[in-house]
Amino acid sequence: MRFRRAITLMVLTLVAPGSAQLIAGNQRVGRIALRIWLGLLAVLLVLTLTGLAWHGMVFTLASDTAVLAVVRFGLMLLAVGWAALLMDAWRLGNPLTLRQGQRIAIVGVNGLMCFTVAGTLLFGAHVVGVQRDLIASMFGDGEATAATAGRYNVLLMGGDAGAGRVGLRPDSLTVASVDAESGRTVLVSLPRNMSSFPFPKGSEMHREFPQGWDCDDCYLNAISTWATDHPEVFKGSDTPGIDATIQGVEGITGLRINYWAMVDMAGFTGLVDAVGGVELNVRDRIPVGGLGSDVTGYIEPGVRKLDGHDTLWFARAREGSDDYSRMARQKCVMSAMLQQVSPQTALKNFSSIAEAGSAMLSTNVPGSEVDTFAQLALKARSEPIATVSLVPPLINTAEPDIELVQNRVQNAIDRAEGKPAPKPSRKRTTTPTTMTGGSLGSMSDGYAANQAEDLGATC
Repeated sequence: MRFRRAITLMVLTLVAPGSAQLIAGNQRVGRIALRIWLGLLAVLLVLTLTGLAWHGMVFTLASDTAVLAVVRFGLMLLAVGWAALLMDAWRLGNPLTLRQGQRIAIVGVNGLMCFTVAGTLLFGAHVVGVQRDLIASMFGDGEATAATAGRYNVLLMGGDAGAGRVGLRPDSLTVASVDAESGRTVLVSLPRNMSSFPFPKGSEMHREFPQGWDCDDCYLNAISTWATDHPEVFKGSDTPGIDATIQGVEGITGLRINYWAMVDMAGFTGLVDAVGGVELNVRDRIPVGGLGSDVTGYIEPGVRKLDGHDTLWFARAREGSDDYSRMARQKCVMSAMLQQVSPQTALKNFSSIAEAGSAMLSTNVPGSEVDTFAQLALKARSEPIATVSLVPPLINTAEPDIELVQNRVQNAIDRAEGKPAPKPSRKRTTTPTTMTGGSLGSMSDGYAANQAEDLGATC
Protein backbone atom coordinates (compact mmCIF):
# COMPACT_ATOMS: atom_id res chain seq x y z
CA MET A 1 0.00 0.00 0.00
CA ARG A 2 2.85 2.40 0.80
CA PHE A 3 4.45 1.55 -2.55
CA ARG A 4 1.19 2.20 -4.44
CA ARG A 5 0.76 5.45 -2.50
CA ALA A 6 4.25 6.62 -3.43
CA ILE A 7 3.65 5.82 -7.12
CA THR A 8 0.27 7.56 -7.02
CA LEU A 9 1.77 10.77 -5.58
CA MET A 10 4.34 10.95 -8.39
CA VAL A 11 1.77 10.20 -11.10
CA LEU A 12 -0.53 12.89 -9.69
CA THR A 13 2.38 15.36 -9.85
CA LEU A 14 3.05 14.36 -13.46
CA VAL A 15 -0.59 14.95 -14.44
CA ALA A 16 -1.39 17.90 -12.18
CA PRO A 17 1.68 19.51 -10.57
CA GLY A 18 0.98 20.47 -6.95
CA SER A 19 -1.71 17.87 -6.32
CA ALA A 20 0.63 15.61 -4.30
CA GLN A 21 1.60 18.53 -2.05
CA LEU A 22 -2.07 19.47 -1.67
CA ILE A 23 -2.87 15.93 -0.46
CA ALA A 24 0.13 14.97 1.62
CA GLY A 25 2.56 17.88 1.86
CA ASN A 26 2.74 21.64 2.02
CA GLN A 27 -0.76 22.63 0.96
CA ARG A 28 0.22 26.25 0.30
CA VAL A 29 2.85 25.15 -2.21
CA GLY A 30 0.35 22.70 -3.70
CA ARG A 31 -2.31 25.38 -4.18
CA ILE A 32 0.15 27.78 -5.82
CA ALA A 33 1.51 25.11 -8.15
CA LEU A 34 -1.93 23.81 -9.07
CA ARG A 35 -3.22 27.31 -9.80
CA ILE A 36 -0.23 28.03 -12.02
CA TRP A 37 -0.77 24.74 -13.87
CA LEU A 38 -4.50 25.36 -14.39
CA GLY A 39 -3.76 28.91 -15.51
CA LEU A 40 -1.21 27.65 -18.07
CA LEU A 41 -3.71 25.09 -19.35
CA ALA A 42 -6.35 27.80 -19.71
CA VAL A 43 -3.94 30.08 -21.60
CA LEU A 44 -2.88 27.20 -23.85
CA LEU A 45 -6.51 26.32 -24.57
CA VAL A 46 -7.38 29.93 -25.42
CA LEU A 47 -4.32 30.28 -27.66
CA THR A 48 -5.14 27.00 -29.42
CA LEU A 49 -8.74 27.94 -30.12
CA THR A 50 -7.74 31.46 -31.17
CA GLY A 51 -4.98 30.08 -33.39
CA LEU A 52 -7.38 27.74 -35.15
CA ALA A 53 -9.68 30.65 -35.92
CA TRP A 54 -6.97 33.24 -36.54
CA HIS A 55 -3.65 31.89 -37.85
CA GLY A 56 -2.15 35.38 -37.86
CA MET A 57 -2.01 35.44 -34.07
CA VAL A 58 0.22 32.37 -34.03
CA PHE A 59 2.64 33.89 -36.55
CA THR A 60 2.68 37.18 -34.68
CA LEU A 61 3.60 35.52 -31.39
CA ALA A 62 6.15 33.23 -33.07
CA SER A 63 7.97 36.20 -34.64
CA ASP A 64 7.95 38.61 -31.67
CA THR A 65 11.37 38.43 -30.01
CA ALA A 66 10.06 39.85 -26.72
CA VAL A 67 7.31 37.21 -26.52
CA LEU A 68 9.79 34.48 -27.43
CA ALA A 69 12.17 35.61 -24.69
CA VAL A 70 9.37 35.44 -22.10
CA VAL A 71 8.25 32.00 -23.33
CA ARG A 72 11.82 30.68 -23.24
CA PHE A 73 12.38 31.90 -19.68
CA GLY A 74 8.98 30.55 -18.63
CA LEU A 75 9.74 27.09 -20.04
CA MET A 76 13.02 26.96 -18.13
CA LEU A 77 11.31 27.96 -14.89
CA LEU A 78 8.57 25.40 -15.50
CA ALA A 79 11.16 22.67 -16.09
CA VAL A 80 12.93 23.40 -12.81
CA GLY A 81 9.73 23.82 -10.80
CA TRP A 82 8.06 20.68 -12.14
CA ALA A 83 11.17 18.59 -11.50
CA ALA A 84 11.32 19.96 -7.94
CA LEU A 85 7.67 19.01 -7.35
CA LEU A 86 8.36 15.48 -8.62
CA MET A 87 11.29 15.15 -6.25
CA ASP A 88 9.13 16.39 -3.39
CA ALA A 89 6.42 13.87 -4.33
CA TRP A 90 9.08 11.14 -4.10
CA ARG A 91 9.98 12.41 -0.60
CA LEU A 92 6.31 12.45 0.44
CA GLY A 93 6.10 8.77 -0.50
CA ASN A 94 8.47 7.91 2.42
CA PRO A 95 10.83 5.83 0.28
CA LEU A 96 12.95 4.77 3.29
CA THR A 97 9.99 2.79 4.68
CA LEU A 98 9.80 0.64 1.54
CA ARG A 99 11.60 -2.58 0.73
CA GLN A 100 14.90 -2.31 -1.12
CA GLY A 101 13.45 -3.42 -4.47
CA GLN A 102 10.57 -0.99 -4.13
CA ARG A 103 12.97 1.85 -3.20
CA ILE A 104 15.00 1.16 -6.33
CA ALA A 105 11.83 1.10 -8.46
CA ILE A 106 10.60 4.38 -6.95
CA VAL A 107 13.94 6.07 -7.64
CA GLY A 108 13.90 4.80 -11.23
CA VAL A 109 10.32 5.94 -11.89
CA ASN A 110 10.94 9.33 -10.31
CA GLY A 111 14.18 9.85 -12.24
CA LEU A 112 12.48 8.91 -15.51
CA MET A 113 9.66 11.37 -14.84
CA CYS A 114 12.04 14.17 -13.87
CA PHE A 115 14.28 13.74 -16.90
CA THR A 116 11.34 13.36 -19.28
CA VAL A 117 9.49 16.45 -18.05
CA ALA A 118 12.53 18.67 -17.58
CA GLY A 119 14.20 17.46 -20.78
CA THR A 120 11.10 18.10 -22.88
CA LEU A 121 10.59 21.58 -21.47
CA LEU A 122 14.26 22.51 -21.76
CA PHE A 123 14.34 21.30 -25.36
CA GLY A 124 11.28 23.45 -26.01
CA ALA A 125 13.13 26.41 -24.48
CA HIS A 126 16.07 25.67 -26.78
CA VAL A 127 13.83 25.65 -29.88
CA VAL A 128 12.22 28.91 -28.81
CA GLY A 129 15.68 30.39 -28.27
CA VAL A 130 16.75 29.30 -31.75
CA GLN A 131 13.64 30.91 -33.22
CA ARG A 132 14.33 34.13 -31.32
CA ASP A 133 17.97 34.24 -32.43
CA LEU A 134 16.90 33.58 -36.03
CA ILE A 135 14.40 36.44 -36.02
CA ALA A 136 16.86 38.79 -34.32
CA SER A 137 19.84 37.99 -36.57
CA MET A 138 18.17 37.53 -39.96
CA PHE A 139 15.53 40.23 -40.03
CA GLY A 140 16.00 43.95 -39.68
CA ASP A 141 14.43 46.44 -37.31
CA GLY A 142 13.56 49.04 -39.93
CA GLU A 143 10.16 50.44 -40.73
CA ALA A 144 7.56 48.34 -42.50
CA THR A 145 6.39 49.56 -45.90
CA ALA A 146 2.82 49.46 -47.13
CA ALA A 147 1.75 47.31 -50.04
CA THR A 148 1.73 49.10 -53.40
CA ALA A 149 -1.55 48.77 -55.28
CA GLY A 150 -2.40 45.87 -53.00
CA ARG A 151 0.84 43.95 -53.60
CA TYR A 152 4.18 43.42 -51.90
CA ASN A 153 7.11 43.39 -54.32
CA VAL A 154 10.19 41.64 -52.97
CA LEU A 155 13.45 41.49 -54.93
CA LEU A 156 15.07 38.07 -54.53
CA MET A 157 18.77 38.02 -55.41
CA GLY A 158 21.10 35.05 -55.57
CA GLY A 159 24.89 35.11 -55.68
CA ASP A 160 27.84 32.82 -55.15
CA ALA A 161 29.40 34.78 -52.32
CA GLY A 162 28.30 35.09 -48.73
CA ALA A 163 24.95 36.75 -48.20
CA GLY A 164 25.21 40.51 -47.85
CA ARG A 165 28.91 40.80 -48.79
CA VAL A 166 29.98 44.13 -50.21
CA GLY A 167 30.42 44.09 -53.98
CA LEU A 168 28.42 40.95 -54.58
CA ARG A 169 27.27 40.65 -58.21
CA PRO A 170 23.89 38.90 -58.10
CA ASP A 171 23.58 36.21 -60.77
CA SER A 172 19.86 35.66 -60.18
CA LEU A 173 17.29 38.45 -59.91
CA THR A 174 13.59 37.77 -59.43
CA VAL A 175 10.82 40.03 -58.19
CA ALA A 176 8.16 38.15 -56.24
CA SER A 177 5.00 40.25 -56.53
CA VAL A 178 2.60 38.94 -53.88
CA ASP A 179 -1.04 39.92 -53.48
CA ALA A 180 -1.41 41.31 -49.96
CA GLU A 181 -4.75 39.55 -49.46
CA SER A 182 -4.75 36.28 -51.39
CA GLY A 183 -1.01 35.51 -51.55
CA ARG A 184 -1.31 34.99 -55.32
CA THR A 185 2.24 35.37 -56.60
CA VAL A 186 3.81 36.48 -59.87
CA LEU A 187 7.54 35.84 -60.34
CA VAL A 188 9.20 38.41 -62.60
CA SER A 189 12.69 37.30 -63.58
CA LEU A 190 15.34 39.59 -65.00
CA PRO A 191 18.41 38.33 -66.86
CA ARG A 192 21.71 39.40 -65.40
CA ASN A 193 22.94 40.53 -68.84
CA MET A 194 20.16 43.06 -69.46
CA SER A 195 21.45 46.52 -70.42
CA SER A 196 20.31 49.88 -71.82
CA PHE A 197 17.53 50.55 -69.33
CA PRO A 198 16.48 53.65 -67.37
CA PHE A 199 16.45 54.38 -63.65
CA PRO A 200 13.48 55.95 -61.79
CA LYS A 201 13.52 59.72 -61.96
CA GLY A 202 14.84 61.32 -58.80
CA SER A 203 16.87 58.25 -57.78
CA GLU A 204 20.61 58.38 -57.13
CA MET A 205 21.35 56.23 -60.19
CA HIS A 206 19.20 58.46 -62.41
CA ARG A 207 21.20 61.49 -61.32
CA GLU A 208 24.42 59.67 -62.20
CA PHE A 209 23.07 58.10 -65.41
CA PRO A 210 20.24 60.30 -66.72
CA GLN A 211 20.39 58.53 -70.09
CA GLY A 212 20.12 55.11 -68.48
CA TRP A 213 22.51 52.21 -67.90
CA ASP A 214 23.96 52.17 -71.39
CA CYS A 215 27.69 51.64 -71.77
CA ASP A 216 30.21 48.90 -72.54
CA ASP A 217 29.75 45.93 -70.19
CA CYS A 218 26.93 47.78 -68.39
CA TYR A 219 24.82 44.80 -67.39
CA LEU A 220 22.18 44.61 -64.70
CA ASN A 221 24.32 42.52 -62.36
CA ALA A 222 27.20 45.03 -62.67
CA ILE A 223 25.23 47.86 -61.04
CA SER A 224 26.03 46.46 -57.60
CA THR A 225 29.78 46.62 -58.20
CA TRP A 226 29.61 50.17 -59.54
CA ALA A 227 27.60 51.39 -56.54
CA THR A 228 29.91 49.64 -54.10
CA ASP A 229 32.85 51.42 -55.71
CA HIS A 230 31.02 54.77 -55.39
CA PRO A 231 29.47 54.69 -51.89
CA GLU A 232 29.44 58.48 -51.74
CA VAL A 233 26.50 58.44 -54.16
CA PHE A 234 24.39 56.58 -51.57
CA LYS A 235 25.12 58.61 -48.45
CA GLY A 236 24.18 56.86 -45.22
CA SER A 237 23.43 53.51 -46.90
CA ASP A 238 24.97 50.28 -45.61
CA THR A 239 24.04 48.47 -48.83
CA PRO A 240 24.76 50.77 -51.79
CA GLY A 241 25.08 47.84 -54.22
CA ILE A 242 21.64 46.52 -53.32
CA ASP A 243 20.10 50.00 -53.36
CA ALA A 244 21.43 50.62 -56.87
CA THR A 245 20.26 47.21 -58.09
CA ILE A 246 16.77 47.91 -56.76
CA GLN A 247 16.68 51.19 -58.65
CA GLY A 248 17.66 49.34 -61.84
CA VAL A 249 14.92 46.74 -61.30
CA GLU A 250 12.34 49.44 -60.60
CA GLY A 251 13.34 51.28 -63.78
CA ILE A 252 12.94 48.11 -65.84
CA THR A 253 9.73 46.68 -64.39
CA GLY A 254 7.90 49.82 -63.25
CA LEU A 255 7.28 48.13 -59.89
CA ARG A 256 8.07 49.72 -56.55
CA ILE A 257 10.20 47.31 -54.52
CA ASN A 258 9.13 46.98 -50.88
CA TYR A 259 11.87 44.70 -49.62
CA TRP A 260 14.86 42.67 -50.75
CA ALA A 261 16.42 39.34 -49.82
CA MET A 262 19.92 38.16 -50.76
CA VAL A 263 20.46 34.40 -50.92
CA ASP A 264 23.89 32.83 -50.78
CA MET A 265 23.52 30.17 -53.48
CA ALA A 266 26.19 27.97 -51.89
CA GLY A 267 24.49 28.17 -48.47
CA PHE A 268 21.23 27.23 -50.17
CA THR A 269 22.39 23.60 -50.15
CA GLY A 270 22.12 23.53 -46.36
CA LEU A 271 18.49 24.61 -46.47
CA VAL A 272 17.53 21.91 -48.97
CA ASP A 273 19.33 19.27 -46.90
CA ALA A 274 17.64 20.57 -43.74
CA VAL A 275 14.18 19.87 -45.19
CA GLY A 276 15.18 16.43 -46.46
CA GLY A 277 15.66 17.31 -50.14
CA VAL A 278 13.29 18.50 -52.84
CA GLU A 279 11.51 16.53 -55.56
CA LEU A 280 12.04 17.90 -59.08
CA ASN A 281 11.17 16.85 -62.60
CA VAL A 282 14.55 16.60 -64.33
CA ARG A 283 13.74 16.81 -68.05
CA ASP A 284 17.25 16.39 -69.42
CA ARG A 285 20.72 15.46 -68.15
CA ILE A 286 22.00 18.27 -65.95
CA PRO A 287 25.79 18.57 -65.64
CA VAL A 288 27.32 18.88 -62.19
CA GLY A 289 30.20 21.26 -62.63
CA GLY A 290 31.20 23.36 -65.58
CA LEU A 291 31.15 27.15 -65.43
CA GLY A 292 34.91 27.17 -65.85
CA SER A 293 35.53 23.91 -63.98
CA ASP A 294 35.35 20.24 -64.94
CA VAL A 295 32.02 18.45 -65.19
CA THR A 296 32.12 15.79 -62.47
CA GLY A 297 28.84 14.04 -63.19
CA TYR A 298 25.24 14.39 -64.29
CA ILE A 299 21.79 14.52 -62.73
CA GLU A 300 19.86 12.02 -64.79
CA PRO A 301 16.34 12.66 -66.18
CA GLY A 302 13.25 11.65 -64.25
CA VAL A 303 11.24 12.73 -61.23
CA ARG A 304 13.92 12.70 -58.56
CA LYS A 305 14.34 13.79 -54.96
CA LEU A 306 17.55 15.82 -54.98
CA ASP A 307 19.75 16.76 -52.05
CA GLY A 308 21.10 20.26 -51.55
CA HIS A 309 24.18 19.76 -53.72
CA ASP A 310 22.26 18.45 -56.73
CA THR A 311 19.41 20.94 -56.30
CA LEU A 312 21.93 23.77 -56.44
CA TRP A 313 23.42 22.44 -59.67
CA PHE A 314 19.97 21.87 -61.14
CA ALA A 315 19.33 25.58 -60.49
CA ARG A 316 22.68 27.00 -61.59
CA ALA A 317 24.05 24.66 -64.30
CA ARG A 318 24.76 26.43 -67.57
CA GLU A 319 26.99 23.88 -69.28
CA GLY A 320 25.27 22.77 -72.48
CA SER A 321 22.42 25.26 -72.06
CA ASP A 322 22.13 29.01 -71.42
CA ASP A 323 21.16 31.63 -68.85
CA TYR A 324 17.50 31.54 -69.84
CA SER A 325 17.17 27.78 -69.39
CA ARG A 326 18.76 28.21 -65.99
CA MET A 327 16.25 30.92 -65.09
CA ALA A 328 13.40 28.53 -65.95
CA ARG A 329 14.87 25.81 -63.73
CA GLN A 330 15.33 28.25 -60.87
CA LYS A 331 11.63 29.03 -60.99
CA CYS A 332 10.83 25.33 -60.79
CA VAL A 333 13.01 25.04 -57.69
CA MET A 334 11.16 27.97 -56.08
CA SER A 335 7.80 26.39 -56.87
CA ALA A 336 8.86 22.99 -55.53
CA MET A 337 10.19 24.44 -52.28
CA LEU A 338 7.01 26.43 -51.70
CA GLN A 339 4.77 23.41 -52.32
CA GLN A 340 6.82 20.74 -50.55
CA VAL A 341 8.07 22.49 -47.41
CA SER A 342 4.95 22.23 -45.23
CA PRO A 343 4.60 23.72 -41.73
CA GLN A 344 4.95 20.17 -40.37
CA THR A 345 8.25 19.68 -42.22
CA ALA A 346 9.49 23.07 -41.04
CA LEU A 347 8.63 22.26 -37.41
CA LYS A 348 10.24 18.82 -37.53
CA ASN A 349 13.49 20.19 -38.96
CA PHE A 350 13.32 23.60 -37.33
CA SER A 351 16.79 23.77 -35.78
CA SER A 352 18.51 22.67 -39.00
CA ILE A 353 16.43 25.06 -41.09
CA ALA A 354 17.17 27.94 -38.72
CA GLU A 355 20.90 27.22 -38.85
CA ALA A 356 20.90 27.01 -42.65
CA GLY A 357 18.62 30.04 -43.02
CA SER A 358 20.76 32.38 -40.94
CA ALA A 359 23.83 31.35 -42.98
CA MET A 360 22.25 31.75 -46.43
CA LEU A 361 19.95 34.74 -46.22
CA SER A 362 20.16 38.45 -45.51
CA THR A 363 17.18 40.73 -45.91
CA ASN A 364 15.75 44.10 -44.95
CA VAL A 365 12.32 42.65 -44.16
CA PRO A 366 11.69 43.90 -40.61
CA GLY A 367 10.92 41.38 -37.90
CA SER A 368 7.51 42.96 -37.46
CA GLU A 369 6.56 41.81 -40.97
CA VAL A 370 7.58 38.16 -40.59
CA ASP A 371 4.08 37.14 -39.52
CA THR A 372 2.57 38.90 -42.55
CA PHE A 373 4.77 37.04 -45.01
CA ALA A 374 4.38 33.73 -43.19
CA GLN A 375 0.61 33.98 -43.63
CA LEU A 376 1.00 34.97 -47.28
CA ALA A 377 3.32 32.01 -47.87
CA LEU A 378 0.68 29.59 -46.57
CA LYS A 379 -1.94 31.19 -48.81
CA ALA A 380 0.43 31.08 -51.80
CA ARG A 381 0.83 27.30 -51.43
CA SER A 382 -2.77 26.82 -52.55
CA GLU A 383 -2.56 29.27 -55.45
CA PRO A 384 -0.94 28.82 -58.86
CA ILE A 385 2.26 30.80 -59.34
CA ALA A 386 2.44 32.89 -62.51
CA THR A 387 5.73 33.80 -64.16
CA VAL A 388 6.99 36.33 -66.64
CA SER A 389 10.65 36.48 -67.66
CA LEU A 390 12.21 39.35 -69.53
CA VAL A 391 14.13 37.11 -71.91
CA PRO A 392 14.27 36.32 -75.64
CA PRO A 393 12.25 35.95 -77.74
CA LEU A 394 9.93 38.24 -75.77
CA ILE A 395 12.61 40.82 -74.93
CA ASN A 396 15.86 41.86 -76.57
CA THR A 397 18.08 42.02 -73.48
CA ALA A 398 20.64 44.28 -75.20
CA GLU A 399 18.05 46.88 -76.28
CA PRO A 400 14.89 46.17 -74.24
CA ASP A 401 11.62 47.84 -75.12
CA ILE A 402 10.88 49.19 -71.62
CA GLU A 403 7.27 50.01 -72.46
CA LEU A 404 6.72 46.45 -73.67
CA VAL A 405 8.48 45.10 -70.57
CA GLN A 406 6.32 47.06 -68.15
CA ASN A 407 3.14 46.19 -70.06
CA ARG A 408 3.97 42.48 -69.87
CA VAL A 409 4.68 42.70 -66.16
CA GLN A 410 1.43 44.56 -65.45
CA ASN A 411 -0.56 42.18 -67.67
CA ALA A 412 0.79 39.19 -65.75
CA ILE A 413 -0.20 40.81 -62.45
CA ASP A 414 -3.65 41.68 -63.80
CA ARG A 415 -4.23 38.08 -64.90
CA ALA A 416 -3.10 36.81 -61.51
CA GLU A 417 -5.65 39.08 -59.87
CA GLY A 418 -8.40 37.95 -62.22
CA LYS A 419 -8.56 41.18 -64.17
CA PRO A 420 -9.00 41.11 -67.94
CA ALA A 421 -5.70 41.82 -69.64
CA PRO A 422 -5.15 42.81 -73.25
CA LYS A 423 -3.77 40.13 -75.51
CA PRO A 424 0.01 40.31 -75.95
CA SER A 425 1.25 41.73 -79.21
CA ARG A 426 3.27 38.59 -79.84
CA LYS A 427 1.74 35.24 -79.04
CA ARG A 428 3.34 31.84 -79.33
CA THR A 429 1.15 29.67 -81.55
CA THR A 430 2.65 26.29 -80.66
CA THR A 431 3.52 24.68 -77.37
CA PRO A 432 7.25 23.95 -77.12
CA THR A 433 8.05 20.27 -76.98
CA THR A 434 11.85 20.31 -77.12
CA MET A 435 14.02 20.07 -74.04
CA THR A 436 17.17 22.12 -73.59
CA GLY A 437 19.22 22.19 -70.43
CA GLY A 438 16.48 20.51 -68.46
CA SER A 439 13.73 23.03 -69.31
CA LEU A 440 10.71 22.52 -71.51
CA GLY A 441 11.12 24.66 -74.61
CA SER A 442 14.11 26.41 -76.14
CA MET A 443 15.58 29.87 -76.35
CA SER A 444 14.12 30.42 -79.80
CA ASP A 445 10.49 29.87 -78.77
CA GLY A 446 10.75 30.61 -75.04
CA TYR A 447 11.20 28.24 -72.11
CA ALA A 448 7.76 27.29 -70.79
CA ALA A 449 8.53 27.94 -67.12
CA ASN A 450 9.66 31.48 -67.91
CA GLN A 451 6.21 32.51 -69.17
CA ALA A 452 3.56 30.52 -67.31
CA GLU A 453 0.27 31.15 -65.55
CA ASP A 454 0.65 27.97 -63.47
CA LEU A 455 4.31 27.32 -62.74
CA GLY A 456 3.68 24.08 -60.85
CA ALA A 457 1.88 22.48 -63.82
CA THR A 458 4.57 23.65 -66.25
CA CYS A 459 7.48 22.31 -64.19
